[in-house]
Formats: sequence, structure tokens, C-alpha cells
Amino acid sequence: MSKERVLVVDDEQLNLFIIEEFLEGEALQLDAHSDPLAAWDSLQSADPPFSLVILDRMMPNLDGMEFLRRMKAEPRFADIPVIMQTAASSPDQVRQGLEAGAYYYLTKPYEPEALISITRAALEDRRSRQQLISRAIRLEEAQRLISNVEYRFVTLEDVAHLVPVLAAMCPQPEVVAPGLSDLMVNAVEHGNLGVTYREKSLLKWEGDWEGEIRRRLELPQFKGRVASVRAELSPQAIVFTITDQGEGFDWQKFMQFDPERAFDPNGRGIAMAKAMSFSSLCYQGKGNVVVASVAVA
Repeated sequence: MSKERVLVVDDEQLNLFIIEEFLEGEALQLDAHSDPLAAWDSLQSADPPFSLVILDRMMPNLDGMEFLRRMKAEPRFADIPVIMQTAASSPDQVRQGLEAGAYYYLTKPYEPEALISITRAALEDRRSRQQLISRAIRLEEAQRLISNVEYRFVTLEDVAHLVPVLAAMCPQPEVVAPGLSDLMVNAVEHGNLGVTYREKSLLKWEGDWEGEIRRRLELPQFKGRVASVRAELSPQAIVFTITDQGEGFDWQKFMQFDPERAFDPNGRGIAMAKAMSFSSLCYQGKGNVVVASVAVA
């Protein structure tokens, strides 16, 4: 199995050496550049393409923000996750990076564990999204014949099976699938299984998130809980309604990108779904029902 390729861009050679040393034990092929213009050329000519970019914010000739904007402006690079590593960590600066598409952040100096965890999280997110998108595109034609459908789901595996089927009902399944997955995973983990935001952060850092989900599914207080997703097609939109049996949550603060959460391995899914996957997205009541729509006309 070939190693995933990671482009590392930092104008200081010492920082490149540190990153290479920190990630030495990971199964990755690093392509490090101190010249951002050379890094951009490498990104354009890469075959196979890069799976991740680790990018310094402040550089001469081509700074990290402009590099990021160029990436997001080109469809073939737009879905490559970017880790912005920088000393510029004020809320406004982080917000600028989030709005430009840097959903993962590291503040210099950082420990090896922080870089390893955020790198794993970014790559895992990309892999799962690509799998969902690929399956959704294959199902697209058949699913266009369905107008209304409802499914029940319990596990993360259920979500992985259902998302491509549901996204294939939409005009652009590759856009809808990642957001739908985030909302349905939230219904399982945070809704039915009561995993808090901070608990998930710690589990992600420790690499035990999926194991904890499996353990909670067997606990008596959670074992009978089921979530549901309903898809309804009208001439104007496809509307997805996702319901869980949990206690709800303070959903308002997760509807926008928050600089305070930019350094965590989780916490960006709802905002990304709202910004990128759906025409509209809103939670109802205490937060255990979410309605997301995709315009079709």
C-alpha cells in the first residue's frame, strides 16, 4: 500500500526538520519546501496528488493565506485538507483562516503529539469523505427515482452505509455526502450516546474515539436508542430530517466557525455542513432534530 503524500510548506528550514522528525513514525511521504512558490509548483504537478498540506501562515513571496486561497479556488485542490501552523493565533487571524478553508490549526511551538493527532484527524476525515462521495456518485442515477424515504440507524457503520444512498438523491452527491455524514454521526455519538465535545476531543487525541462509541453502544442506558433520517423530495428541494433520542445540546454555538475550536481535532462538522453541503440547515427545539435542505430548482 502506497504512503499518503503530505506537502509541508514553511520558509524556515528548522521548522521543516521538526515537522519531518515529529511525523517520522507515521506512514506518510513528506514533500517539504521552504519556498512557497516551489511548493505551489509541486502541488500542481504531484502524481499521485497530495492528501494533506501543512502550511505556514507567514512566509515571503507567497504567504500561507494566499497559498490557501489559490488552493480553494482550484477544484482539484479544494478538497485537500490544510493544517495551518503559525504563531498568528488571535481570534481574528484564526477566523480568517477558517473562512478561507483552513479547518485545522496548530500554534507554534507545539508538541509532537499535537501535530500527529491533528494530522491523523485531517487524513481520516478526508478518507471517510472520499469513500462516501465515491459510493454516492455510483448510486446517483438509481436514487433519483426515489421521492420519499426514511431509515433508522444506530451505529457509525449504519451511517457509512446510508449516507451514499441518501446523498445520491441530490444533484451533487459529492457535495452533500460529507455534510450529511457529519450530521448523522453527531446524532449517534453526541445525541444517542451522550459523548460530550470535550470527551470527543480527548478520544480523538488518544485515538480511541471509535472504540468508545462501540463500548457505549453496549451500555444499558444507551442500548435501545435509535436515530432516524427522513428524506423528502419536492420540486424545489430535498429535505433531510435527522432525529436522535438524546438530551439535545447547545447547537447555536456550533453553527459558525469558532476560532476557539480551530485547534481541536473535532468541532467543525456542523459549520462545514451548513457552509458547504446544504442550502439551509437548522436545529429544532433542544437540538435533537436537525433539518437540512438541498435546493434542486
